[in-house]
Amino acid sequence: MTARASHRSNAAATAGAGAAALRRLRVEAPRGFVDAVLDRLGLHEGDHLVTVTSAAGDLFVTFNDSGISSVMPAAVFDGDPEQFATHHRRETGRPIVPGPARPPSGLAAALRSGRATSLRYDLSGLTPFERAVLTKTLEIPSGEVRPYGWVAREIGRPRAVRAVGSALGRNPVPVLIPCHRVVRSDGRIGNYGLGVPMKRTLLSAEGVDIDRLERLADAGVRFLGSDTTRVFCVPSCVHARRIRPAHEVQFRSAASALATGYRPCPHCAPASVRDAS
Repeated sequence: MTARASHRSNAAATAGAGAAALRRLRVEAPRGFVDAVLDRLGLHEGDHLVTVTSAAGDLFVTFNDSGISSVMPAAVFDGDPEQFATHHRRETGRPIVPGPARPPSGLAAALRSGRATSLRYDLSGLTPFERAVLTKTLEIPSGEVRPYGWVAREIGRPRAVRAVGSALGRNPVPVLIPCHRVVRSDGRIGNYGLGVPMKRTLLSAEGVDIDRLERLADAGVRFLGSDTTRVFCVPSCVHARRIRPAHEVQFRSAASALATGYRPCPHCAPASVRDAS
């Protein structure tokens, strides 16, 4: 046992002995007595909980020394932190540390702007593949979307599209790590772990024109090019949104765009470098 582990064990034993002494005196130990002592000593292996407001309503956000560890809509638990704490412990094995906590620096700003790359995250419970998927997803800009295949290709696993979907479904930090910005390969919005209405709400709040994306998907259009720059993009790309209607060229595949001499946009990377060469 390491010195730190021994110290933690001794502290826990001391706190437990204190609770036992109170019982012998026929005094009920205050709820959370042991947890509070360990937290005061900085030895509690648990998460802090804060409630923050977002475009999707109030969120329960947990964090620890390693970073933000989970996000859940408060409405799922009727706004009750105790219900959430029970769920959190069941899912992660970690308790919610009692007492007030200050939100991580930058959390409120990240929820307002949709840019959360500067925050730290505790993804220790995930596999290396799942962490790679979520790290790449974090790079998708606010107001834009990418298909599952894009994520798979960008992490060097182009055939693992279905596995990417599964990894996104296990994202413990939705909203901040924006799995809502990943859509189906045909351009349709697709499913979401917190429900499709939540996904649409988040995307709309970021300025995504969902109706237009769905019209393009219905027409079989996957990419948009400019006949002035000869560059093609995914339809939600900030550069695609600047193309004037008179200069817009629609493509059903990256291959058809490349075959007619168009180059992939370096911002949204609609095709790999190898495809473009």
